[in-house]
Amino acid sequence: MSHYFDYAATQPMRQAAVDAWVAASGALNAGATYASGRRARSVLDDARESIAADLGCEPIEVIFTSSGTEADNIGIQGLYRARVAAGAPARVVSTPIEHPGVLETVAALAKEGATVDLLPVGHDGHLSDLAALDAPAAVATCMWANNETGALQPVKEVIDRAGETPVHIDAVQVMGKLPIDFHALGATTLAASAHKFGGPRGAGLLLARRSPAPQPIAYGGGQERGIRPGTVDVAAASATAAALHESLAELESEAARVRVLRDALRDRLLAAVPDAICNTHEPALPSHLHLTFPGTDSDSLLMLADAAGIEASAGSACHAGVYRPSHVLEAMGIDQDHSGGLRFTLGPGTTQADVDAACQEIPSIVERARSV
Repeated sequence: MSHYFDYAATQPMRQAAVDAWVAASGALNAGATYASGRRARSVLDDARESIAADLGCEPIEVIFTSSGTEADNIGIQGLYRARVAAGAPARVVSTPIEHPGVLETVAALAKEGATVDLLPVGHDGHLSDLAALDAPAAVATCMWANNETGALQPVKEVIDRAGETPVHIDAVQVMGKLPIDFHALGATTLAASAHKFGGPRGAGLLLARRSPAPQPIAYGGGQERGIRPGTVDVAAASATAAALHESLAELESEAARVRVLRDALRDRLLAAVPDAICNTHEPALPSHLHLTFPGTDSDSLLMLADAAGIEASAGSACHAGVYRPSHVLEAMGIDQDHSGGLRFTLGPGTTQADVDAACQEIPSIVERARSV
């Protein structure tokens, strides 16, 4: 029997999302003007309006994408190009702990000539100095919660400190886990990924204010305000709206339930492996727990955990199946030379039995990893 602890990577589709997808699966081209096209457009409009109501924005500000990564790319590249064209300095402010969807997008802009300044983080994984936001930039970008440690960043402070600089927020990890009011937050753009909150894979969201709006990074038929052209997947949009609405409806109760399980997992593992190090520090998502174990390596921990039926991750970016040292832990100043890490992320399907199984298996897994 497997015990799943990788909800930060993906969450199984909610039944509400499956039902919505099936109901809309026969929808045709929502851009067509004939009857079947109008029916598809009605389903798409309903999904857009539902998401807007749930996230505190206008329906026109909801842009459907294929993933959170695409949404990040459009938000960052699109705002950068729009603002540089309007005379803003070719400068980007970001952080060193971003998901590769942001990290590599910013790196690509640097190769084009952008100056990049990174906001530093402390040993606890939280931003420690926002001074780089005081100078004008074409765009600033910051994740709301870190995908490895779960550390919640002060995004409202980042937005306020940035002043006239547009701010893109990667909300992939918090969508469905925290209440979001886009207008009250004040971000220029915000990215999310449907499968992180029980929607379909291959579907994402970009919330984009009317002005300043990101330039498109692809061109075509002018769909989605011309920001993201291409025929919209009506079924995926409907399923995304259903999953988001349900996840937000149970947000408080689920957060409280998962926090109890996460805290028990943390306390029991730290007691069983006394030299283990917890890299998740409050404020953090209640679903995340990242531990490092001196004298091990992540590859061995993952292999042994998988053999024992514990499905967790290393918390590092995976490229073609090869785990590399975590840029997040490196930015936090954590020595990884002789410490392997495991990220446990909990979700709607996590039970006490899952926690008990992990607490039973992980100590012996660590002991065996140390002997490899």
